[in-house]
Amino acid sequence: MASSLVSSPLASQASTVSTARIRRLAERTLALWHLTSLDAPTVAVVWALAIARAAHVHLEPWIPTLLATGTWTAYVLDRLLDSRCAVKNQNAAVLRERHYFHWRHRRTLLPLATCTAGVAAALIIKLMPDAAREHDSIIAAAALAYFSGVHSPAQFPRWTRRIASKELLVGMLFAAGCAAPTLTRLRSIAPAWPVVITVCFLALLAWLNCTAISMWESHSNFSNIPAIAPVLALSGLAIAMVSAPGFAGTSALLIAGALSALLLFALHRSRDRLDPITLRALADLVLLVPAALLIPGVLRA
Repeated sequence: MASSLVSSPLASQASTVSTARIRRLAERTLALWHLTSLDAPTVAVVWALAIARAAHVHLEPWIPTLLATGTWTAYVLDRLLDSRCAVKNQNAAVLRERHYFHWRHRRTLLPLATCTAGVAAALIIKLMPDAAREHDSIIAAAALAYFSGVHSPAQFPRWTRRIASKELLVGMLFAAGCAAPTLTRLRSIAPAWPVVITVCFLALLAWLNCTAISMWESHSNFSNIPAIAPVLALSGLAIAMVSAPGFAGTSALLIAGALSALLLFALHRSRDRLDPITLRALADLVLLVPAALLIPGVLRA
């Protein structure tokens, strides 16, 4: 009896220690996923594959590879340029931990980004069809214009910033990049509007993600997220229910996106109880809900 009484607290304590270790490991892995800029390409690939699967479109393996390498290269260069500008202007207040990480490891990340840019260019030249190259060049030109406007001395005119915020532009470009492979491969007899609606929803979801992160990191008093996130989620669910009979794939994707919006809302409510890096990484992690639709048998093509 005495032996069991002693072993019970010891077993409970060992279980608590094990749980704490697992939690610390998960937090470190999540932080590294974010700090190395692997979060954005992961989300992009998952959404691109989910959109294609929902529309019954097959994507060749080189397409997600191109999307991953291109997205990662753009994010690494963006953060290195932000860091360089802040260091040059002695304005460290605008930098976050991800910028410090990239600047500390710039001698490793910059050569890697150069290699991934080369891989992306080779895939475009060797494997991308001419028709798809023409469509994607529009998105690439828009992304280049945005990139130049953000990092060049000549900023966007004020009137453009009144029409669309930086977060909205990022959301639109992100959604267009994820959907482009599917939209260029839809059969002429297949209706495109379900995919277009899904892309618009993704653009708003990405905008909400960027806006929430910007608000959390700047500690601004923007208080519309608690209203916008549920409205976006309910809109996605309503559209999914209406279109479900004929378009089960896109309806399921809208439901997954609605769940992501609700999880962003939950993160917003819990933001003061989470470490800043963990909160930032979780904001991208909740966008991976559509990964469930990629499980074999969940959506039948």
